[in-house]
Amino acid sequence: MKTLKRAAILAVVLAVAGAVAAIVAVASSPSGASALPLPHPTVSDYQFISAGTTPPTEAQCESVARTCFTPQAIQSAYNVGPLYNRSYDGTGMTIAIVDSYGSDTMAHDLHVFDQAFGLRPMCGEEGVTCAPGMPKFSELSLQGSPATVAQAGNGTHLEDKSAWALEVALDVETSHAIAPGANILLVHTPTAETLGVQGFPQMMAAEDYVVKNHLANVISQSFASAEDAFGSSQSLESMRFAYKDSAANGVTVLGSSGDSGTANATKQALVGQGPNTLIPYPSVEWPASDPLVTGVGGTYLCTDPTASTNQPRTKYVVPGIGAKCGSARFNPGGIYYEVAWTFSGGGFSHVFSKPSWQNALPAGSTAIGSMRGVPDVAFQASSATGALVYLSLPPDGNGSNVGDTGWYDIGGTSLSCPQWAGLVAIADQINGGGLGLINPGLYKIGADPGRYAADFFDVATGNTNQTNSSIPGYPATIGWDPVTGLGTPNAANLVPDLVNAVNGH
Repeated sequence: MKTLKRAAILAVVLAVAGAVAAIVAVASSPSGASALPLPHPTVSDYQFISAGTTPPTEAQCESVARTCFTPQAIQSAYNVGPLYNRSYDGTGMTIAIVDSYGSDTMAHDLHVFDQAFGLRPMCGEEGVTCAPGMPKFSELSLQGSPATVAQAGNGTHLEDKSAWALEVALDVETSHAIAPGANILLVHTPTAETLGVQGFPQMMAAEDYVVKNHLANVISQSFASAEDAFGSSQSLESMRFAYKDSAANGVTVLGSSGDSGTANATKQALVGQGPNTLIPYPSVEWPASDPLVTGVGGTYLCTDPTASTNQPRTKYVVPGIGAKCGSARFNPGGIYYEVAWTFSGGGFSHVFSKPSWQNALPAGSTAIGSMRGVPDVAFQASSATGALVYLSLPPDGNGSNVGDTGWYDIGGTSLSCPQWAGLVAIADQINGGGLGLINPGLYKIGADPGRYAADFFDVATGNTNQTNSSIPGYPATIGWDPVTGLGTPNAANLVPDLVNAVNGH
């Protein structure tokens, strides 16, 4: 943004303002009044582990009943190393991370993270001298960039800008950890408010600008809201233009499937004003439910949290640690590398019909009826087996920020989505450009028994995503299921195979 000429800045602002105004007119019309819900970050839980710039030890993490994964351990768990060995790391591609508000300290925090884990530095990090061929970190704030501080006074606190900062750090740091050669464009909007006309419209307008101006190959969205929270299918449809343009322009869009299992709310409760309004039946979250978006669910990752990149996938189970990884009931004898995450959003859309590419599923899959099944794929998500993230945004004193500078163990489908975006960036590099909608390719692989067995880790552990006793959940079955989708990636096999599948091979 800082490098744009003054005239270009004005043109950008006017273009986005016009797009937002048009959406607002739809959302504010009699048929769509107050119809747009709050887009909430899909960070489900976090735990402060240690201060300072040196990452905590695994013993420190296990002292609070968690395993904390280094970037290299995640690379090991999903077999990404062989891609790096072939110089496939996302070089030349760009991941757009879309979040509300951004973070004032992101350039600093990214540098600490990269230095701590020996990751490739990025042009745009604090203290890094740019050089030819270096991946770039940059930010785009088309609609203004307010400081990431808490909402003033005694308001709703649904707009506490600092509350999104941990989400931003998670998205940027973990996507870079998977695709260290890719550029990252942090796209942030100045609101997430819930009055019905600002949060989602501004996010979609910003994404559409990124697509139409060819600024990214893949978009990661770690925000969501229940389909049923929208006032009508029309009000939801008015938000889809960015995804239609993405598909037309070869841009892949991914979305977190949510962190409430099948139990979602129509509206986020105000601070101190009681619980959220529960939808009294199983529901899914949008944008992950959109057929033009790849929905990403989650797992508990039961592998070695301190493994090196090229170490073979190794089971790691400590009784009582890592939630269901360390559970004798859900992981008896430590037999699983992953367990389906209880809070992984998933189920069947109430808005979108089943797309044709979900007609053929792996043998043994949960059946998909007439409506779109969610999610499509999965990745590590539980904070009990989460990733280490560094944040230094100062506490604001109002309880809206995470509170301390240092290292956090974080989970949620906010963790799975940006890491999958990193894999897509690597696939784009192999392809020589953006793949666009990858869902048909994913399910083409899933329908071929040999390719499916080689390309995916099937998470058929039987655990369900029931999070409320009054709302039924779904079990994680063989093949596709409404908790982990097709499963998690065996990246060395899946990424190049996905390129072939999308291209009709």
